[in-house]
Amino acid sequence: MRFQQQVEKPPEVNLKIWSCNSDDCNGWMRDNFKSDEEPECPLCGHAMVEDEKTLPVLENFSAVSIKKE
Repeated sequence: MRFQQQVEKPPEVNLKIWSCNSDDCNGWMRDNFKSDEEPECPLCGHAMVEDEKTLPVLENFSAVSIKKE
């Protein structure tokens, strides 16, 4: 008999995301992965709008903090 290893799913939380404003594009990104205050869609170049989505928790160690003046 073969046993499958049980993989525990990471916890999910409601997070702020940015969604593409274009009707023809499904692009989105997590807020902590954006590179500008008001990012453009990396797939089509259109403006993005703030939104929320339930997603697994991820750490972004490569993000550069944006200084608020």
